[in-house]
Amino acid sequence: MSMCLFGGTFDPPHNAHFIIAEAIRESLALERIIFVPALAPPHKRDQSRVTDIEHRLAMLRLCIADNPAFAISDIEIQRGGISYTIETVREVKASYGLDRNDLHLLIGSDSLADFKTWYRWERILAECRVIVARRPRFEQNSIDTDLLSQVHFLNLPRIEISSTEIRQRYQDGRMTRFYVPAPVDRYIREHGLYEVSA
Repeated sequence: MSMCLFGGTFDPPHNAHFIIAEAIRESLALERIIFVPALAPPHKRDQSRVTDIEHRLAMLRLCIADNPAFAISDIEIQRGGISYTIETVREVKASYGLDRNDLHLLIGSDSLADFKTWYRWERILAECRVIVARRPRFEQNSIDTDLLSQVHFLNLPRIEISSTEIRQRYQDGRMTRFYVPAPVDRYIREHGLYEVSA
């Protein structure tokens, strides 16, 4: 089986996540895209500001319910604590019996800029194929050439939507209709996820 791991906080999951995921699946002729929500993302300094994992999982499930090529792994949730990518990659490979060429890992070009600060980053490159999605304002000449030679850039849709912006839109009472799938919008409003605390 060929697959791509799409990790993130997904707070909330939004339309750009799924447009990019489908573009990757089509471009690489993959059988499965696995969304891997992080329990405690190591790059998030203030964990108290991350929405509870139960809500983030529920929103993801709503988004992928009608797409058989999309799945969710709770591997990092079950592991507990800080989530390190290398551990996830190795566990997924072992679970599915994959070799390096069957497993892809998606990262944004903003993550590529500090990839060498990731825990055991060299082993990540050795264990799977790293796919980079270009983000707006990305400058490739700012990345070490040796690292560039070990990752793969795909021509993916460049959509300037971020979960941070969406959370702010909910807090400000601005339009969110075209940012998140309708079931996610209903879930957010029903649970008051991004309301400003009094």
